[in-house]
Amino acid sequence: MASSRPTETLSAAQRAKIRRLATPTEASAEDEGGELNVVPFLDIITNVLMFVLATVAITFTATIESAPPRPSIRPPSETSLGLTVMVVPEGFSLKARGGNVAPGCADTGGGLAVPKRGPDYDYEALKACAVRLKASAPTFVEERDVTISANPQVPYDVVIATLDAMRRTDSGDDLFPKVSFGVAR
Repeated sequence: MASSRPTETLSAAQRAKIRRLATPTEASAEDEGGELNVVPFLDIITNVLMFVLATVAITFTATIESAPPRPSIRPPSETSLGLTVMVVPEGFSLKARGGNVAPGCADTGGGLAVPKRGPDYDYEALKACAVRLKASAPTFVEERDVTISANPQVPYDVVIATLDAMRRTDSGDDLFPKVSFGVAR
């Protein structure tokens, strides 16, 4: 049977073009313009990003300038009170140039100058004892230095409260405004 469709014959030029377009060929550099190989690009970006983050972390680290306390080693003068307050778990032990301050802050001797009042430290009695020691001689009135040291068992807030108690009197006058920290021995 004959088909009802007329057969069309292709020219030689048309067949050559179809053959040329149908055969796979290597693409030239101009033909690859639409395709981008991103793997090497991402490798470079990742390495650069890693170095930038490391540099930023080192460069922009915040610093606070501070000077560490310097030990003041000076020979005690005869006119100096040389007051040292030791904060111990049982209370306050005071030491002046003449030796240890006795209980009740009355004279020299051994023991705690200001024992705890119940479970709490007695900061008012400590302040009163310091005022009494400072007023005990006319040469001590201008004394501005005190050394505070504490046992390791003493909480930090107790040390700070002791520092505050030794700086000013209840009336707001300077008691010992220059505070140094010492090592308990």
